[in-house]
Amino acid sequence: MNPASPLAPAMLEVDELKAGYGRQDVLHGLSLPPLAAGELTALLGPNGSGKSTLLKTLAGLVRVRAGTARLDGRDLATADQAERARHVVYLPQGLPAEVHLRVFESVLVAARAGDGLAPSASPAEIETLLERLGIAPLALHYLDALSGGQKQLVGLAQALIRRPRVLLLDEPLSALDLNYQFHVMQLLRQETRQYGLISVIVLHDLNAALQHADRAVLIHQGRLAGAGAPADVITPQALAAVYGVQGRVESCSRGLRQVLIDGLLAHPR
Repeated sequence: MNPASPLAPAMLEVDELKAGYGRQDVLHGLSLPPLAAGELTALLGPNGSGKSTLLKTLAGLVRVRAGTARLDGRDLATADQAERARHVVYLPQGLPAEVHLRVFESVLVAARAGDGLAPSASPAEIETLLERLGIAPLALHYLDALSGGQKQLVGLAQALIRRPRVLLLDEPLSALDLNYQFHVMQLLRQETRQYGLISVIVLHDLNAALQHADRAVLIHQGRLAGAGAPADVITPQALAAVYGVQGRVESCSRGLRQVLIDGLLAHPR
């Protein structure tokens, strides 16, 4: 998995992927359209649909039982952990508890993670990233003294400072207020385009996906339910079939698409 050349942009392909826990499959032969470098993909679906399992499988934390996940044609399942870690960064919903490091130190440690083949970020680059995320005043604070939202922002800094080829984010907006949600989505889209990342972000906010994502992937019960431009995936029919709600997707006064939920369907999803 050598870095892709400008003439061969990075591509992530998922084909007939099966994975799960114990004897239970969560992903049932899941196939996705190729995910390209420079695009921010919103991974959508109800609770328990397999979104987090997919990210963990791509990150090597859940074993592939069948099928393939390939980065530039190379099966990630056959890559050793150090090689995968150079190219794929996974950010879970929360940082590990009881980590007694200062914010700046934790990002510096993340920048130096891996096998040392790639140069790590300089202190100045770390300071710049913390400024862009709006958490520079927290640089000397300890992680275990931060709020949940502040920890999520630090985790995002730890992920972005490594400049991965594949960035996997599991609900990074869940503990953030409206201001930071918008700010982070803008920053992620900018970073994705500037550095040619393949970014996959789990979202429950469908309006954020409509406004900020380049494409959307909708999964339900471990299978693909839709993929494409967010406006083509997030439809009243999909809201009914996947989420079990009656809703509309309408344009606001600025022409932006937004989801409006009118009620629950009588039948369970």
